[in-house]
Amino acid sequence: MNKLMGFFELNDLNLPTVPWKAYTGAETLDAGLLWTVRSAVYKGDDLNLPRKVGVTAGEATLFATGLLRSLAQNGIVVYYPYFLANKSGTLEVRGQKVIIEAVKADLWNLVSLSDREVTIEIQDGQTAFHGNSRFLTAPEIAKILENVPKIRQAFRSQLIEGHSLLLEWSFAQTCNLQKEPTGSEYLVFYELRTV
Repeated sequence: MNKLMGFFELNDLNLPTVPWKAYTGAETLDAGLLWTVRSAVYKGDDLNLPRKVGVTAGEATLFATGLLRSLAQNGIVVYYPYFLANKSGTLEVRGQKVIIEAVKADLWNLVSLSDREVTIEIQDGQTAFHGNSRFLTAPEIAKILENVPKIRQAFRSQLIEGHSLLLEWSFAQTCNLQKEPTGSEYLVFYELRTV
């Protein structure tokens, strides 16, 4: 499963996800919000694709329009309101094992900087913490894990075949144009792929 399929699967799974929409060039983005614009290709390498995160409506529109032209018929451009990430990480669901990795703020701190606060491994009723065991609270861990049964059910055949599923998540908040938090914190998933 590539990034594009993951966008659609997240919606179908009824997980808390970003309210993404496909950009066609006819949209008028709300100037009172900051925006994230990402791309996904139909086939081929879909890692490190161009994106803009936390930009004004004007910048997002300009970038999305250019990206739409450059992708032509090879992919789609998606957009959604920007959010502040307080804690982020990955959730890996394997056959009988679940691994949560978490980092402060944005996921790029984990992906790009290899900065990690904690790795939590859960298997056969046993939980092992590697790193800062207090970084994620028990309710935060429970909030992430409550989504695992849906994931296991939807991807049962892939898990039986030995694949695992990797999801990206954040505990996030909405924000204003100055990137100041404006709402309550919520869990959101924004990428899903098989590995």
